[in-house]
Amino acid sequence: MGKIGVHALYSVAALAVAHLMRRQAHHANLDLSVRELLRHLNAINEITMLYPGDRGRPRARRILTELDPTQKRLYKLFDLDTYAPTR
Repeated sequence: MGKIGVHALYSVAALAVAHLMRRQAHHANLDLSVRELLRHLNAINEITMLYPGDRGRPRARRILTELDPTQKRLYKLFDLDTYAPTR
């Protein structure tokens, strides 16, 4: 399989995953197109804030950007907190 074949395989796999996610959202009463679903998910961001700590070592605090109601539902539906890094 050449580079084009691998690219096609990845593209089809990504599209299939996106449609499965859309279907799962639909079952949770969130009727979104694949494009809308991806737009909402893409807007969920995590920020690491660094604060001065004791003895010169900075402390880090992980926070999410403000989520709209649809993003909150998607965050819970897909259990995105599982994939966030831990301390």
